[in-house]
Amino acid sequence: MTAALVILGAMVGAPLRYLTDRAVQSRHESLFPFGTLLVNVAGCLLLGVLAGAAVPAPVLALVGTGFCGALTTYSTFGYETLALVERRAYLLATLNVVGSVGAGLGAAVFGYLVGS
Repeated sequence: MTAALVILGAMVGAPLRYLTDRAVQSRHESLFPFGTLLVNVAGCLLLGVLAGAAVPAPVLALVGTGFCGALTTYSTFGYETLALVERRAYLLATLNVVGSVGAGLGAAVFGYLVGS
C-alpha cells in the first residue's frame, strides 16, 4: 500500500515539476535556473510543514516521499550548476549553490515551524 501511495504522489509531482520549471524559465532570459530553484524550495517548504505537523505515515508517503520527492530535483540542481560552470558563469553557479541550499533549508525550517 505504501509503495502505491508513493507512486501516486510521484505521478503528480514529476509533471508539476516539469511544467513549473518550463513556465518559469520561459519568462527569463537569464542562464540562472529559477524554475529548479522554485520547485526545490517549494518542496522543502511543504516537507517541512508535513514534518512539523507530524502527519500520519500514509500522508507522508503520498505527499512527502511521492509528491515532494518527484517535485524536487537534486540531480537537475547539480547538472544545472555544472552547466553554469561549463559556461564560465561562475557567479551564477555560486549563487545557485548558496541560494538553493540556503533557501531550501530556510524553507524547511519555516515550514516545520508553521506545521508544528
